Amino acid sequence: HCQSSGRHHTAVQPPWLAPRSSTSSPTTPSRPSDGAHPQPRRPLRPIPRNLVWLLIFFYYFFGFLLCRFVALLRLLPRLAPPFSVHSSYAVAGDLVCLLQASAILETVHAAVGLVHTAPLLAFLQWGGRTHFVLAVVRQIPEVQSSPSVFITFMAWSISEVIRYSHYALTTLKVCPAWLTYLRYTAFIPLYPIGVGPGEMWTMYQALPFVKERDLYSGFFGVFSMSYHSFLVAVLAIYPFLWMKLYLHVFKQRKSKLGKVGVKPRVF
Repeated sequence: HCQSSGRHHTAVQPPWLAPRSSTSSPTTPSRPSDGAHPQPRRPLRPIPRNLVWLLIFFYYFFGFLLCRFVALLRLLPRLAPPFSVHSSYAVAGDLVCLLQASAILETVHAAVGLVHTAPLLAFLQWGGRTHFVLAVVRQIPEVQSSPSVFITFMAWSISEVIRYSHYALTTLKVCPAWLTYLRYTAFIPLYPIGVGPGEMWTMYQALPFVKERDLYSGFFGVFSMSYHSFLVAVLAIYPFLWMKLYLHVFKQRKSKLGKVGVKPRVF
């Protein structure tokens, strides 16, 4: 009896207890047995590289180039008689502040490798300029009418219009050789002008007002120092930090111009 039951065990077993067969239901996929590896999921398709570069182009062209150009157009009439350079912050200050704060994205782009720039140097430049325009110029009305602010804004605007034009056209791979030459040559006079008689002279003029008002005392009091002392220290190390960036751009110039072999006849 036991043997007979053993022979016919599968025949009398209730159907709801019977093991499922992979061929019993063609519409229902079988589950993997214990120990079997599930099929790997199909990987997501990466974003096309051309689309990434197109987005970068629109970012630089519409986000910065046009805005910098607008700022430059607002500043240029100050050079016409009667040379109203004292109103440069009034006509372009808010736009310059917005653009400079938004430029933190350049540091991000350098960090993720979208642009061939050292992330640390990009951050140092962004930090120095942002501190200058937001912490000093924007907060101290007495220096806003200084010619040094006009000098700074002009140097920034001219150099950035050239730089963003180069970025945008390089992204589209249609950048002319003369623009590459200009990109890596115009900084030679513009950077020192923007830093010396521009940024540093403005911060020096701000020192008496910073000390008189004990500016940012709540924040710097935590570190047992004043913002005045901090600004003096910034002025002391500013030339060295700037020189590091300046020499780095010279290395870039040698590398880029050596590759394209650009030597315009007249400039």
